[in-house]
Amino acid sequence: MTSETSTKIENPALRLIAIFYIAVGIAEVGYFAIESFAAPLHIAVLGILSIITAYSLFTMKKWALPLVVGLFVVGITFGAATLSNSVALQTFGGAMLFHLALIAYMILLLIASVYIVAKRENFN
Repeated sequence: MTSETSTKIENPALRLIAIFYIAVGIAEVGYFAIESFAAPLHIAVLGILSIITAYSLFTMKKWALPLVVGLFVVGITFGAATLSNSVALQTFGGAMLFHLALIAYMILLLIASVYIVAKRENFN
């Protein structure tokens, strides 16, 4: 009896990127739920798209590339707009951890997107 893995990922870097997308998706959907659904709806939509993107990366689907590129554009826009509004409306010391997390999110999103686009021939 042989057991097959449910994922097709053989590259450890690609596995880490998929885990990044699922962690971000869970964090965004979780934040939306913690705020009793009073948070802006686009945060939950970004989270759901991140989870779908993680699934498409785990299974190496051919539609992973358009999802990654689309999520990159929307995610960078969301991160930059949120960071600029937060810096303008709050003191930097009070929300420094939040600002650093947004900057890290945008950098990791850029790295993940560039890597996936560079490895696009690996997807079916």
